[in-house]
Amino acid sequence: MPVRDAIPAGAPCWVDLASSEPDRAVEFYGQLFGWRADRASDSQYGGYVSFYRDDRLVAGLATNTGTFGFPDGWSTYLMAPDVAATARRATDAGAQVLVEPLEIPGQGSMSMLADPSGGVIGLWQPGGHTSYGVTGENGTVAYHELQTRDYSAAVDFYRTVFHWHLRVVDDSDEFRYMNVIHEGKQYAGIMDASHVLPDTQPSTWYVYFGVEDVDSAVRTAQTLGGSVVSAAEDTPFGRLATLGDPTGAVFKLASLEGPA
Repeated sequence: MPVRDAIPAGAPCWVDLASSEPDRAVEFYGQLFGWRADRASDSQYGGYVSFYRDDRLVAGLATNTGTFGFPDGWSTYLMAPDVAATARRATDAGAQVLVEPLEIPGQGSMSMLADPSGGVIGLWQPGGHTSYGVTGENGTVAYHELQTRDYSAAVDFYRTVFHWHLRVVDDSDEFRYMNVIHEGKQYAGIMDASHVLPDTQPSTWYVYFGVEDVDSAVRTAQTLGGSVVSAAEDTPFGRLATLGDPTGAVFKLASLEGPA
């Protein structure tokens, strides 16, 4: 998939990592995905790091100070032309606002929500910063997926608040899944994970990063201090793996070549 231009309202537009060890995260993802880190001043943006690959913006990194009680992890943000209005609609539809709409001077405005199924999702209203600049290439975002404990509630919520067009992939007791479609392209999915997620894990949004060789990337991650959460396997959607970075932030890998 090519460089991104206009991002439709409600579509994923940004990902960032909250890490309790930002220097270690910079080293890990830099070596794993070939990212270059550009750190903002502490006084202006709290030392927020912008990651680039081949001079194109791909992701961000914020220091997890523990203020909000979140563990280290990756977050997906959806495009919201008006963050405050979207947060109000989300609340009316059963969401909980975790971080009230907040302006980032010169960049835009953000908020964090927990959807009615418990999945944490971000909102981003563009200012000087719009979105990641490229997707679907080696070392860049490839896909976003909500694994939810309450499939019906999640589907209803995202349809209502973000006007998502959803296409059923499967609707059986064994596998229930929908793709989010815009102009014929899929950019996210909702999976019924009520029988998959551990009892202690809430509904979760996952970020997939595309790589040319999943098995090689898994080995590299392990040598850099990462861990394997789910081993690489062939699926109808390509070869996939789930990893944890050195502080436990979970992310997924997807083969760029597609299904085997």
